[in-house]
Amino acid sequence: MANPTTNYGWQMPTPTDLVTDLPADFEVFGQAVDTSLLGLKGGTTGQVLSKTSGTDMAFTWATDASGIPATIVDAKGDIIAATAADTVSRLAVGANNTVLTADSTAATGMKWAAGAGGGGKVLQVVTASTSTGVTITSTTFTDTGLTATITPTLSSSRVLVLTTQPMYVGALSSTTELDAKINLMRDATQVYLSTLGTAIGFTTSSGSWFLGAHCNISYLDSPATTSATTYKTQSAPIAGANSLSQFQRNGTSTSVMILLEIGA
Repeated sequence: MANPTTNYGWQMPTPTDLVTDLPADFEVFGQAVDTSLLGLKGGTTGQVLSKTSGTDMAFTWATDASGIPATIVDAKGDIIAATAADTVSRLAVGANNTVLTADSTAATGMKWAAGAGGGGKVLQVVTASTSTGVTITSTTFTDTGLTATITPTLSSSRVLVLTTQPMYVGALSSTTELDAKINLMRDATQVYLSTLGTAIGFTTSSGSWFLGAHCNISYLDSPATTSATTYKTQSAPIAGANSLSQFQRNGTSTSVMILLEIGA
């Protein structure tokens, strides 16, 4: 071995040194090694050695800046996502049953949203009923008492509205048309219109007739909202004062409305 050493120039005892010189020789050698390794002293848990210059053994202990620090996340389920080139951020965990969805308007390019649920899948069902009797004589559409409210989980969902209502249409004179209009409303918007009965003239000894039936509606609506949406039926007898329409007559029958949210 070369003396002093090839790489660090540490001076070592030589074969010709006197025994009495060895302590001093080892002191010189040991001090040289100690000085060279000074940069390796210290540091704390998690730190790494970092070069401070191009000089041999020029090291210092430093926090590793090459990785993503654990302190960036705060809770179980948090996600680390990029917000730009070489830039990361925390995306907080979403609510239960939400899914991660691409969204270019979000800072991380992602957001938590309700699952699409698959086309044609029933996402929720709302049922409502009434047995309160309602009699309508005005030609202006009037509520029948049957109503239900649904809050769609997705704006792309459709709502299947199913209704069945026991109904009587009455003509109070022998020359009055025996018919009435049935209206399905979504909030303040008419979405469906039907007519029950037939425009006929007739003569009877009593001068009044009633037609009893079940009025059934099946309508697939596209409300395009995630806000609470109310559906209801309305009716109006065509002949006005000489005719009427009755629902849940005398409170002895029940009308039902079923709302089904269908995934798009």
